Amino acid sequence: MVRSKSTSTLSRRIATLAATGLTAAAVAAIPSAAHAEPVVNVNYPANGTTTIKATGSAMALGPGTLKSSLDLGTGDLTANLEMPPAHGEFKQWGLIPVSVTTTLIEEGPTTGKIDINTGAVTSTSKVTLKLSNLKVAGIPMPVGSNCKTETPATINLASEDDWNVLQGGTLSGTYTIPKFENCLLATPLLNITVPGPDNTISLKLGTPTVPPTLARQLAAIG
Repeated sequence: MVRSKSTSTLSRRIATLAATGLTAAAVAAIPSAAHAEPVVNVNYPANGTTTIKATGSAMALGPGTLKSSLDLGTGDLTANLEMPPAHGEFKQWGLIPVSVTTTLIEEGPTTGKIDINTGAVTSTSKVTLKLSNLKVAGIPMPVGSNCKTETPATINLASEDDWNVLQGGTLSGTYTIPKFENCLLATPLLNITVPGPDNTISLKLGTPTVPPTLARQLAAIG
């Protein structure tokens, strides 16, 4: 994947910062570990969309926040995505309007890597989809308080060409929706309609909040 000049410059900056061993005054580090590398905490504003292949419908995600932690020595990253419940609509069999609220519940932190040489990012998340406020033809259909996927969905994301660690950009990928459980009489309806592979997701991350000292260090490196 070809990266922009600004991303390449950023990668060199990150590598330089790692090599110089910035102290905890500049980054959120683990100062007591003899061999610990600096760890940077960066928070990105996040918006996005996901398209459900089985229903042919799109659902807006956000606004939310991606809170990430990056080890400048290893390129390892962990993150937590905080998103409000999302509202989705589709037509059952192309005829009957259906609406539902979906809450994405992270099952542990997102993990991934940043390529120090290119700036590219890959990540994997385990997310349970919890449903509520289901309406069929405008009529509320009870689903209980624990209507969710039987297992977490695995969402793999990769950065696109507009990605820059200090400016944000787009992360995208595909995932499979597992079958649902504990949805009362709605369970069969949901399971013949929603689950399946090749669903897409795209997250647009805005300019992040970074530690002020780190921003000054990056500017000084030029």
